[in-house]
Amino acid sequence: MTVCVLHVAAEMYPLLKTGGLADVVGALPPAQMQLGTDARVILPAFPSVVAGLTQIEHVADLGPAFGLGNVRLERGVLAAHSVVVYIIRADAFYDRPGNPYLDASHTQYADSDRRFALLGWAAARVANGADPAWKPHVLHAHDWHAGLAPAYLRAWERQTGVPRIPCVITVHNLAYQGVFPAAGFGVLQLPADFFSINGAEFYGHISFLKAGLFYSDRITTVSPTYAREIQTHAQGAGLDGLLRTRTHDISGILNGVDKTVWNPATDTAINAQYSIGKFAGKDKCKAALQERMGLAREPGALVFGVVSRLTEQKGIDLLLSAIPDIVQRGGQLVVLGTGDPALENGLKNAAAANPRAVAVELGFDETLSHSIIAGSDVVMVPSRFEPCGLTQLYALAYGSLPLVHCVGGLADTVVDASLENLADELATGFVFEKFDRAAIVAAIRRAFALKARRLEWKAVVHRAMEQDFGWEASALRYANVYQELTGLQSA
Repeated sequence: MTVCVLHVAAEMYPLLKTGGLADVVGALPPAQMQLGTDARVILPAFPSVVAGLTQIEHVADLGPAFGLGNVRLERGVLAAHSVVVYIIRADAFYDRPGNPYLDASHTQYADSDRRFALLGWAAARVANGADPAWKPHVLHAHDWHAGLAPAYLRAWERQTGVPRIPCVITVHNLAYQGVFPAAGFGVLQLPADFFSINGAEFYGHISFLKAGLFYSDRITTVSPTYAREIQTHAQGAGLDGLLRTRTHDISGILNGVDKTVWNPATDTAINAQYSIGKFAGKDKCKAALQERMGLAREPGALVFGVVSRLTEQKGIDLLLSAIPDIVQRGGQLVVLGTGDPALENGLKNAAAANPRAVAVELGFDETLSHSIIAGSDVVMVPSRFEPCGLTQLYALAYGSLPLVHCVGGLADTVVDASLENLADELATGFVFEKFDRAAIVAAIRRAFALKARRLEWKAVVHRAMEQDFGWEASALRYANVYQELTGLQSA
């Protein structure tokens, strides 16, 4: 039997992307479809989402909600993978220019609680048959934006007596919880008793993510290590107590790489394509990156690349402390990202002081991100915490050795080039344990030392490129979760 699943999310690559969540929502449904699952997605009708879909047609009028008039449900197709995407037409909420979450002053929209409550509410309506031609067996919510969907399903079941479909919620980053003032609970159209410690209440506020964690049947995170970390006080972000009570319902399923987008042998965004057997193109990518970023054209220089949000969570403050060690050893650093103004200024100052060795581009550029991943020798992901991380997976695929902090998905995917791991032919990158300057500098030194041993470097690069982090294995694990909840197995 074909298992039908509805993914609920705020963004999906290539329609809309502000971070790794979009990559996952863009890649997982097509991978599930390859396994015989009928995977569909529901998104807010942000302008870029509407523009990127074909065959858009009206499905249902959902009626008034959250102070709006009639909310319309429409259905389109993302042609690249033939994925069916439902969109929620509520122009007063979603038809806004720029960032989908922040206004022109980079402040969260004052009505964000209602905007994303509508996403969960509309998803629950689809789960309960709003589309007469299709109904899911499982609802799969992603992060806080979709956190109220399981709550609305539970409320619907109570109101109608009709059994709800099971829910899964995936935590992509527990640090972002969708916390809003308690005074707004009344507009959410949920039963009054849902605002309690056994529900959506979180230290006197409303937490959309907590609601999702409490009302879902299963919880997944985007790596096995992160699944364990969020059950600790240090990384539980105030939700560790709830998560420990649900430890048997939590699974860590590693994210994958969309090989149709991230594959150096077929990537049209990079200067020259390459593979393990035809590796010369990588040198061309490095030279092109040095030229594009205004760095000294030195083929022998060890190039460190960073593609990241520029925040303390991503360890950019630690990276700043280590830049002198990279430069003094003749290395180069390329950074692409945007974020904390103080960190942006610190990086710009480092580039001004070392214009031929450090280059920084503020903002986000998908094409340049591919060029940095392909043209770097080492890709740095020094995060304080990291639920999964996709950047290090892209780096492995492109033979650009990851240098990472030993947390979350970084710990699950990169094997340190220690003497023992090199001898055992296991090493795929550089891992530092303690989050301090001494530890990251030691990892940087190991990178320079390995680069000087040409044959060993080449062997580690080849081993990195041989790692298989495609979506197939992850899609199978999600299929197992769905089967445990429904008793159904995809055809």
